[in-house]
Amino acid sequence: MTTSDFGVASIVPSEATQNDQASSADRPASAICLVGPGWRFTSGISYYTCRLAHSVAEDGHQTSVILLRHLLPRRLYPGRDRVGQKRSSMTYDADISVYDGIDWWWGRSLVGALRFLRTLRAKILVLEWWTAATLHTHLLLAMVGRACGARIVIEMHELQDPGEAGLALARLYGQWGLRTLLRLAHGCVVHSKSDWQLLESGYGPLNARVALAAHGPYDQFAATSSDPNAFDDDAISAVTSAPKPEVINLLFFGLIRPYKGLEDLLQVFNSLTKDEAERLWLTVVGETWENCTEPAHLIATSPYSDRITFVNRYVTDEVVGAAFAHADIAVLPYRRSSSSGILHIAMSCGLPIVVTNVGGLPEAASGYDGAVFVSPGDLGELKAGIMEAIQMAGQKFADPRDWHEITEAILQAAATATDQP
Repeated sequence: MTTSDFGVASIVPSEATQNDQASSADRPASAICLVGPGWRFTSGISYYTCRLAHSVAEDGHQTSVILLRHLLPRRLYPGRDRVGQKRSSMTYDADISVYDGIDWWWGRSLVGALRFLRTLRAKILVLEWWTAATLHTHLLLAMVGRACGARIVIEMHELQDPGEAGLALARLYGQWGLRTLLRLAHGCVVHSKSDWQLLESGYGPLNARVALAAHGPYDQFAATSSDPNAFDDDAISAVTSAPKPEVINLLFFGLIRPYKGLEDLLQVFNSLTKDEAERLWLTVVGETWENCTEPAHLIATSPYSDRITFVNRYVTDEVVGAAFAHADIAVLPYRRSSSSGILHIAMSCGLPIVVTNVGGLPEAASGYDGAVFVSPGDLGELKAGIMEAIQMAGQKFADPRDWHEITEAILQAAATATDQP
């Protein structure tokens, strides 16, 4: 056990895997309710909430989910054109009670959610935190949950969305709100020591237990990699267009935002010699946010544009599966990052990965033999990392991550002093 600046006992991954998993088997099952985004505004946290709910249920706990349906006014959402369109093939199992869902303006949707919460009598209420857009709903649910006798746990995906952090009012609102929410919480789950340190430096000391557990594996896409009836078949054809095995297919996947560093990867690719470029193919799949149009310009003007596949939208699960199945190397040139679901898809697929040493990414990829770490913004290092990863192309690596560690972290964060093993 360790003690953080919060003045409370905290769990680190090595202890969770060596000691606490054994105690988890002895701990009685609990009623756990997760609060996270639904599928109308599909995001990485939508997938995370669903995947975690199944893991919690597999661990024998009574599991329920309250989905946040309309996250914010549609006109304010960067991916507004796809809101309400089906993107995920994931569903919640029948043994998981789901309320879908709460709208940002509340109304009857909130009344139904509060009735659902009172009926469940959940012992632990887990609030997935990644954006200030959900703050008002999280605050109310935390207060109602406490009144109903539930232990409140906040699971931190990042302290503040990068786009919100760039807007003064949104930044101040989010910081004030998260501080208030933390005061209502009994515990908190973080996914890296980096986030833990940021939380303590910005918001501590607070009277809450902190548990540390790595993000679980995103292994749900393998079963969707070859669906012949997928309606996004043009995108599937595109992401599988790299001629294999003649070339090594580099994959950049995910939202195209300024902090993702796609421009760095494209500058490296565009500066390759002709001989180097003939060995490679670059596949870029992602939806553009925050007017980040420089990558599209670099692709259009590339001397090797005929060796770049660009799918500029938020794609379906079938495309995700096809893109990673056809990739040889995943490249994550992020300039900053708290965590990355894309990293965990790549590790679940066993791919060699070139990833920058920023935020929680080194911890997330620790123990993964296929990871090549480079400095953010260093084009020379990025190129060298890609060349190193090329030597591993074709190899498959074991993913060291485990969802059950997060379930245990939730139980630890929610525990009282008398609950300690």
